Amino acid sequence: MFGAGNVHYEMAERSRGFTAGGIGAIHELAKSTGLVDEIDRSLHLLKVHLPYHESDHVLNIAYNILAGGRCLEDLELLRNDEVYMDALGAQRIPDPTTAGDFCRRFKDHHVDTLQDAINEARLRVWAQQPDAFFDEAIIEGDGTQVESTGECKQGMDFNYKGQWGYHPLVISLANTQEPLFLVNRSGNRPSHEGAADRFDQSIALCRRGGFRSMTLRGDTDFSQTEHLDRWHADGVRFVFGYDAMPNLVKAADQLAETAWKELKRRAKYEVATTPRERPVNVKDEVVARREYKNIRLVSEDVAAFEYSPSQCKQSYRMVVVRKNLSIERGETFLFEDIRYFFYITNDKSCDISQIVFEANDRCNQERLHAELKSGAPALQAPVDNLTSNWAYMVMASLAWTLKAWFALMLPEEGRWKEKHAAEKQAVLRMEFHTFLNAMMRLPTQIVQQGRKTIYRLLGWNRWTDIFLRGWRRIRVPLKC
Repeated sequence: MFGAGNVHYEMAERSRGFTAGGIGAIHELAKSTGLVDEIDRSLHLLKVHLPYHESDHVLNIAYNILAGGRCLEDLELLRNDEVYMDALGAQRIPDPTTAGDFCRRFKDHHVDTLQDAINEARLRVWAQQPDAFFDEAIIEGDGTQVESTGECKQGMDFNYKGQWGYHPLVISLANTQEPLFLVNRSGNRPSHEGAADRFDQSIALCRRGGFRSMTLRGDTDFSQTEHLDRWHADGVRFVFGYDAMPNLVKAADQLAETAWKELKRRAKYEVATTPRERPVNVKDEVVARREYKNIRLVSEDVAAFEYSPSQCKQSYRMVVVRKNLSIERGETFLFEDIRYFFYITNDKSCDISQIVFEANDRCNQERLHAELKSGAPALQAPVDNLTSNWAYMVMASLAWTLKAWFALMLPEEGRWKEKHAAEKQAVLRMEFHTFLNAMMRLPTQIVQQGRKTIYRLLGWNRWTDIFLRGWRRIRVPLKC
């Protein structure tokens, strides 16, 4: 089918095309939300703005990733692309060494200032959302390891797995998977270190944004028992994993059998047509043939009881899942094993099964971490110390944030409201690589006409009409 032959390449006399045609809409979004002005007004790192402002450096790193770059060195390709610079109205952009020097100018309070500036613009994006958006803010926290092969990076250390690097904390809004706060830490620091303060900042931010209720979620490292009474008194709902300590295991063993009920998991998906026969499980065949030890889940039950942690003055609801496991070697049954998983919450009205499902939904944050590591490669350590790498992570993660903001700006009203709402969620949940191919890598010709810069699209895909609808919405002044 691929019959092309005798191929020749020639340069056109007037070559004014480039591949990152979606960058113009993203830059217009950054300006319309006030992000550019917020950064220049609050962040002061340069004594003289010749030729760059602070916002130029910040957006330069974010736009590099949105244009398909994977590291700081990819800026060299963009700064030699005249069409890319004309598309953004720039005479020049910082090169990789200048961008690295800008990262090294940051102190800890400068990074917090930058995050506050981004969050000020975030509030304006949230203000454009429908009323149902503000029913509940689900705030999640977790740490993730950023490995590095470098040997001279200040602040790096190794974790319990022997991995060298940093251990950043990410506090995100689960509703939109936006990273609200990011804190870089040494590689040997515990996951929960500093999380309570960042949870408090996120609660304050979401309340300013207009959310009517708050829910905090985290795994067993984030149970934060010394803060539970304070959050409960403040009207904040929480669901945290809890370590299976001996006293809790004993309490679960002593529960009457009538206190337990079967935990019925939700189906992963609905069959749209007719069920198909499941193919042979190759993994199970290999395990059985080689007589490896295998653990099979037989059944799950759930129960709840009142529990007061040692650092709390009142009791909370402790939800426990009992997993009945079958331990086998090959195809030979060895013995049964019972394991318990605990979740602490101050919600005493919700069904206990729903508490478990909600706690399990926190696994979506692992997807966010994966996207920030490999999709939009923000969780990297390209500079030489802990704070400068923290600054880079915040600026690079802005690429993912702008992607989320573009999705949130898509209108969902009028005759096709339901269809447009579904498309908005599809873009919001879209992987970063897919977003680049759908919305950013649009073959485009740049035409300078009078005082206008015209992006003339040279191709079409099934997302282009959604992209253009978002572009038209961005052009309309925000309601604040």
